[in-house]
Amino acid sequence: MWSKNKASANILNFIVTNNTYLILVLLFVICSLASEHFLTLANLVNICQQYSGTVIVSIGMLFVILTGGIDLSVGSVMALGSVFTAYAMVELKLPILISVILTLLLGIVCGLITGFLVAKAKIAAFVASLAMMTICRGVAYMISHGTPINTPAGTIGKLGTARLFPFLTWLTVIAIIVVAASCFFLNKTAYGRTVIMIGSNQEAVHLAGISVKPHIISVYAISGLCSALGGVIATSRTGIGSGAVGQGLELDCIAACVIGGASLNGGSGSSLKTVVGVLVLAMIGNIMNLLSVPSYPQDVIKGIIIILAVLLQQGASSMKKN
Repeated sequence: MWSKNKASANILNFIVTNNTYLILVLLFVICSLASEHFLTLANLVNICQQYSGTVIVSIGMLFVILTGGIDLSVGSVMALGSVFTAYAMVELKLPILISVILTLLLGIVCGLITGFLVAKAKIAAFVASLAMMTICRGVAYMISHGTPINTPAGTIGKLGTARLFPFLTWLTVIAIIVVAASCFFLNKTAYGRTVIMIGSNQEAVHLAGISVKPHIISVYAISGLCSALGGVIATSRTGIGSGAVGQGLELDCIAACVIGGASLNGGSGSSLKTVVGVLVLAMIGNIMNLLSVPSYPQDVIKGIIIILAVLLQQGASSMKKN
């Protein structure tokens, strides 16, 4: 009897600990059965290609959420990154590499400003990032004069179509590198542990003699960097810099982090599980497109599934505490 109870407890603990991955596997099976086109190589590569930028931006969002903050500007910084990359190449006649580097620096600057407003000026993260969201989107449209900027043929657009193997694109490789780097910094460095501790107990970190404000500013800078890189990827996929890129992306990134088990109160979250959260959203959108579900019902269905996933995460967290 005791052994049966122990086995049941072990199984329950496994389900609770790995519920994010189990959701992904279950959804993958459902999608495979729902459409014969889902498991095709072309479709799976398309999912990875289409959501590479979302993965990268979500990783940046995770760093902010781990400290108990929020960054609503990620979609707009992504749009600014997309427009500025194209603008630097077309109007300033800069090489691709220099254009990309300047774009990433611009994203870092946007993040630093938001972080400064949050950490130094004591403005609520919601308000500070909302203001930056509005500013960056406006600047993106000002630079582009409200019209998309076409990049020269055979330049950055090659990155969006190039493949290492039939099943692996350069954009996917870039996303994998970003995820691997975030795993290293969060799990293997003092910086990552401090970021997580700030979200768990900021006062304790302060009393331990660790300066909190620079860490808070830095996570917003990381978010800005990832968002700008997402903009570069968006431009490489389409060959166009557009101020309309990334609209509503902040909500998808937050949802991906939460589905991946991150707490909006800070202190808990995982890079790999955030990627799983993005894949969950990606598969939901993909299977509904394959089944020809109209766009408006898609939003409703996606919202319901997100609520169910979050409720499951909350239930798992409660079981862990008990």
